[in-house]
Amino acid sequence: MTLVARLKITLSDVEPQVLRRFDVPLKIRLNRLHEVIQAAMGWTDTHLYEFRAGGVGWGVPDPDGFYEGPLPASKTSLLDVMEDVGTKTIHYIYDFGDNWHHVIKVEKIDDAMPGAEYPRLVRAIGACPPEDIGGVPGYADFLEAIADPAHEAHAEMLEWYGSDFDVEDAGIDRILDKFEHLAKKWAPRPRKTPANGRSS
Repeated sequence: MTLVARLKITLSDVEPQVLRRFDVPLKIRLNRLHEVIQAAMGWTDTHLYEFRAGGVGWGVPDPDGFYEGPLPASKTSLLDVMEDVGTKTIHYIYDFGDNWHHVIKVEKIDDAMPGAEYPRLVRAIGACPPEDIGGVPGYADFLEAIADPAHEAHAEMLEWYGSDFDVEDAGIDRILDKFEHLAKKWAPRPRKTPANGRSS
């Protein structure tokens, strides 16, 4: 039976709260967990990332090998991190410029539900900050400007963002669509049977 982990992800130091709760296979590789987090939060996957736990980092290694970067996320699973580091809390940093810090907590581990597809969204609260906004302080300035029509940067920020920004809109329909896409992309492929009907 496949085991799944219930993860709670909170974006640190951001008000109003941005929280996501979802289920993933316990043996999901970290590069795939990165894709799930990007889809759940609403990021655009245009910057580097790193998972960190117990003084170890996992991400995309430097292809040229010029510096000792993170271990490859594609070769490590969520279960590996929990067993090797002995923790149920993992940190996920996205965009080393804006430095978005996510705290991942493994809340429980259960058997997969028969017929369910994973990743599976459980709860989503709050809108993800816009990409390239300048991290936590930049996001606070952005919210202040768009909330006050008299603010000197109000029109500029609205034009830069391109539409109204609702801090309470977690974009649940978009998350569900992206999760469905990931589930299909990662579904086991049926083995092809040769034309003569014999499997090789």
